[in-house]
Amino acid sequence: MTVTTLDPQSALVVIDLQQGIAGTPAAEPVVAQAVRLADAFRAAGLPVVLVNVTGGAPGRVERARPNAPRPENWAELLPELRPDAPGTIRVTKQTWGAFHGTDLDERLRDAGATQVVLAGIATSAGVESTARAAHEHGYNVTIATDAVADMDPVNHEHAVTRILPRISETGTTDEILELLAANGR
Repeated sequence: MTVTTLDPQSALVVIDLQQGIAGTPAAEPVVAQAVRLADAFRAAGLPVVLVNVTGGAPGRVERARPNAPRPENWAELLPELRPDAPGTIRVTKQTWGAFHGTDLDERLRDAGATQVVLAGIATSAGVESTARAAHEHGYNVTIATDAVADMDPVNHEHAVTRILPRISETGTTDEILELLAANGR
């Protein structure tokens, strides 16, 4: 469903825009859109949640997980997101989704959030998993389609066109910012 509205108490949740995942030129367009969203949400006095990942869920999978040690700054949030800005909520996760095993739900509820707008990487993993959990927790969910990306374009396209519209509204950063402005924010 195309984005139609933003609740007055929306929160932006940015997934895995950190040095080891999004610190590449290929991620620059997603980062630029996420920064625009974060700046606008902060200016509107709305919560901005920056999520990073430091581990991985246990369990066997067919694809091998690399066991090489990660660089020291691998989990550091990108500085252009201003992770130390006043009021920024930071969440560290160990799995794809930002709800499982974290205090994200509690922190969103404490902030009065009824809707989450999601941005980040990877569309078919962290973003989709977080969107599913947000939907299951009763939040209205919106995906900023030009502020998400995936290493696999087929997975990205599938998530954006088939999966995410079933559990969220989708729209561009510009469309979301227009709705934010229309709310007087």
